[in-house]
Amino acid sequence: PTSLYVTADKAMISSILRNLILNAIKFTKPGGDIIISTEQKLDKLIVSVSDNGVGIKPESIKKLFRIDENYSTIGTQNEKGTGLGLILCKNFIEKHGGEIWVESELGKGSKFWFTIPKVQ
Repeated sequence: PTSLYVTADKAMISSILRNLILNAIKFTKPGGDIIISTEQKLDKLIVSVSDNGVGIKPESIKKLFRIDENYSTIGTQNEKGTGLGLILCKNFIEKHGGEIWVESELGKGSKFWFTIPKVQ
C-alpha cells in the first residue's frame, strides 16, 4: 500500500527481499508459483514470500536462521548456496526491530514472513 510508512534502511530491506525471492526461485521448479504480499497490522507491516516449491524438512527449519548451524541445500536446477543468506536476513530484520519466521511442508512449498514496525 502506498499509504503505509515504515522507517527502514532501503538497502537492507532490498537485500532481504532479494534473498527471500531468489530462494523461492531456487527451490521452486520452473512454472511454479511465487507470491509476495504485505499485510498491515496496528503496529507493523508483515511481508511474506511464499512458493509451491520443494519445501523444507521440519528438522531443518530450526537450523535456517542459526549462525552456529551449517545448513545449505542444492536448488532444483543444482544451484549452490552458502546458507548465509537467511542468517543475514534475520540480522537485518532484527536491526529494524522486526522478526522473521517460516512455515514449510515437504513437497508443497514454503512461506517466509518478516515484520517491520510502522512509524508511530
